[in-house]
Amino acid sequence: MRTPPERPLRVLLVCHYYPPHVGGIENVVRHEALHLARRGAEVTVLTSGSRSGTDDGSDAPGVRVVRVAAWNGAEERASVPFPVLSPRLLFAALRWARWADVVHVHDCLYMTSWAAGLAGAATRTPHVLTQHIALVEHPSALVRGVQRAVYAVAGRGLLRRAGRVLVLNSAVAAFAVEQGARPETVCHFANGVDTELFHPAGSGADRDRARERFALPKDRVLVLFVGRLVPKKGYDLLLAAAESAAGTAAGPGFDVVFVGDGHEGRAEEDRPGVHHLGALPPDALAEVYRACDVFALPSTAEGFPLTVQEAMASGLPVVTTDDPGYAPYELDRDHVTLLPRDVEAVRGALTALAGDLRARGRAGDYSRRYAVAGFAWEEHANALLRLYGDVLGGVPQTTPAGPGDRERTPAEAR
Repeated sequence: MRTPPERPLRVLLVCHYYPPHVGGIENVVRHEALHLARRGAEVTVLTSGSRSGTDDGSDAPGVRVVRVAAWNGAEERASVPFPVLSPRLLFAALRWARWADVVHVHDCLYMTSWAAGLAGAATRTPHVLTQHIALVEHPSALVRGVQRAVYAVAGRGLLRRAGRVLVLNSAVAAFAVEQGARPETVCHFANGVDTELFHPAGSGADRDRARERFALPKDRVLVLFVGRLVPKKGYDLLLAAAESAAGTAAGPGFDVVFVGDGHEGRAEEDRPGVHHLGALPPDALAEVYRACDVFALPSTAEGFPLTVQEAMASGLPVVTTDDPGYAPYELDRDHVTLLPRDVEAVRGALTALAGDLRARGRAGDYSRRYAVAGFAWEEHANALLRLYGDVLGGVPQTTPAGPGDRERTPAEAR
């Protein structure tokens, strides 16, 4: 191994955004950094920022965060999360790749990843790559074309050289191999979730207090959506389902709560029964989960996104798209609603849950049990350390891996 026995393992985590920027990948990286540091690793995070600088680790003890100044116009103007970083990025990547024993890159679509891949190759520092998603079916042909070009050029080299390529589901695994990853390096590896922060409301009074904080009605069933307000996430589909339900004789029986960026300028969607809370930090988001009754995410091509894990940890029934990526997790379809990406199917499922308190209770209890057993961050970090050791020691691993158990499915691990 590269790591001298007299010092801790040095890990460089690379991500296009990092908290306080709000988003799923950045939350995953923050938790990985914090839990790796708690296990004795020295951790540096390379990411973008409004200006260049280094955080002191006060937010995540033991974690150094190196930020390189970036322009975020693509996200602000077109909801495309793609920061354009200053030329200092490559120098920072070279410095910290030389310092590290292993580089862990999150997704290969971003400038931070390209720079870290080049720096790792130049310094002969092995790298691990977590590929979170496949191609995003964005409505813009330009965005789709740029994605394909990036994967064909920068992505192919990153995937090919990676000591391990970690994926959340079989669809992303197939995509990674198609784009150049060596099949023997591709491992199934679920994200973790903070089951202490994300937990069910302790009582009806706790739920009511959470609703008061966010000015949500106490006398309605609340269906929660968390994510960017874009078609890929199913935002428009869920709005249409609520509108369709409102047109029935019995009415919708539920309100919809949206948490995420992208509502600005959509005043026509501020109507009765629809509540927009904007993007929220993790503590506030956890409280919104506790304020609501059902979680809905009719997204496409995501597999098992972090927001579904958070909802399950919060004890909410889940209604989401029947994506092939859920197959390895062996979810009980009597308690998790997996359905076609269709307005009427979503409307029917939400209306049924809104009218059946006992069904919501059974599904919510199942969600919580599943999350606690399968998504703990502590075991996620332990599995990462074992995986880094394999990469540094040159030990081949061909069995698909998941946190804490490399040969069992999440259902078996429970």
